[in-house]
Amino acid sequence: MMVSIKDIPILKGDNYNEWYKKLDLFFTMTELDWVLTAPVPVEPERPVRGEDVTDASWKQTELAYKASKQRYDADHAKWLPANKKCLAVVENTIEPAILGAITDLPTVVEYLDKIRSQYTGSSKTYATQLIKQLVTERYLGGGIREHIHRLVNINNKLKPMDMEFKLEHIVHLVFTSLPKEFDNFVVNYNMNPEKWDIEKTIAMCVQEEERIKNAHGGSINYVNKKRYNKDIPSSSKGKGPQLA
Repeated sequence: MMVSIKDIPILKGDNYNEWYKKLDLFFTMTELDWVLTAPVPVEPERPVRGEDVTDASWKQTELAYKASKQRYDADHAKWLPANKKCLAVVENTIEPAILGAITDLPTVVEYLDKIRSQYTGSSKTYATQLIKQLVTERYLGGGIREHIHRLVNINNKLKPMDMEFKLEHIVHLVFTSLPKEFDNFVVNYNMNPEKWDIEKTIAMCVQEEERIKNAHGGSINYVNKKRYNKDIPSSSKGKGPQLA
């Protein structure tokens, strides 16, 4: 899989999660992601010999310092250019107006933390918008499979913020979003002890939509009415579909 800095969208303020997702993928594929978790190398302090320190003890102290200094030099020589590359990538994928408002920081970890803190509020607002869309979305036609995929996709956008719904809840939201033509179908599902996953929900909804279309001469115009499961009658005219 080839990745390029061009694959990272420019951070403009309303796309933080997508920007960070692509940025993280770029660092992973270019093997620079270790910089985001590795501690910054700290140069060991040169020891000072005390008056009461013996020659043997001092020799051991000097040897220990020399070994620590060698490890630091090696780690720092590896970390410094990697951190510089990461900072360059971050700075070159941010809109200039936003970049100018961010204080220069020496490490990419500090820089990303600063950006994240500025977008916590906007991320919460975005999450609220997604959740509202998810629970109010209604199916008005155009393909039930695509409708369910759209709900799943909205839910997936909540994952980076750790606010996604469980898939079993998405199944219930699917049924809540269906128009009155699906009432019998929903009633039968609610009476059935079996729980469906997304794949079976799609398959059964597609099957039911085909049945409804055939019953109406091959086409149907859905009339959307907001309803919840408690408003669904316990029985309806006609025979509802039998759920597998």
